Amino acid sequence: MLVLRLLNVVAPAYFLCISLVTFVLQIFVFIPSMFRDPSTTPLFSPALLHGALFLFLSANALGNYVLVIQNSPEDLGKDFNLGKGAEVADWLDGSRSPGSALPGTHFCRLCSRVTQRHDHHCFFTGNCIGSRNMRNFIMFCLYTSLACLDSLVAGMAYISATLSMSFADPLAFLTLLPHSISQFFSGALLSSEMFVILMLYLWLGIGLACAGFCCHQLLLILRGQTRYQVRKGMLLRARPWRDNLQEVFGKKWLLGLLIPVQNVESSYRRQKEK
Repeated sequence: MLVLRLLNVVAPAYFLCISLVTFVLQIFVFIPSMFRDPSTTPLFSPALLHGALFLFLSANALGNYVLVIQNSPEDLGKDFNLGKGAEVADWLDGSRSPGSALPGTHFCRLCSRVTQRHDHHCFFTGNCIGSRNMRNFIMFCLYTSLACLDSLVAGMAYISATLSMSFADPLAFLTLLPHSISQFFSGALLSSEMFVILMLYLWLGIGLACAGFCCHQLLLILRGQTRYQVRKGMLLRARPWRDNLQEVFGKKWLLGLLIPVQNVESSYRRQKEK
């Protein structure tokens, strides 16, 4: 438990450091290198368009990241007076009050709260993902993967121009790291260039992980399930896939794709207010 709590603090700091390094490299290294002659650069040059695209992706990723942290899942334990510790765990298992637990309800020991439609605990945000912040979490994963892909393409273009190499061969990227390591220790490669090459593989790993996680989460939403329900072997809710999507993304889903907006309130909260 101590290791998990430490990871819950270190992981968000690690993500913010990677984001800061990516922003600095894009704005101060990659984008300026695309300007051949600033005096003759047109208004809609590739460099300006790339910079606008990167800022759009970064703003959405960071905005949804903040909303995931702010919109913590509601603590149902306060409403039901479930107690703490073992009493909460017994209630969730159904041994205290069978049938009273809502579908997918789970007590997270790291957050110390009972949340509705619990999906998982995200260490990179230090928060549980549930009914209130699921949409923001999916948008955060989507835009993070796109920002990493954008940085990967810009970094490859920068390395190609700096080292006068071509990535036309698909194996060129796979052999880039071992060749770079040997050249770095032989003194033929600068430390700044080696750092950019390492960041290329980091962006590739983070981008693929976020894209895969986003696709897997969307499939679960279409089925009306959460990761916690799949892990516990809970039965599926017999609902149309459109209703499952609307429950998470709301009716104004297009607005959430363009700008970071607060997630829709959970069905439990709407029923409670009625």
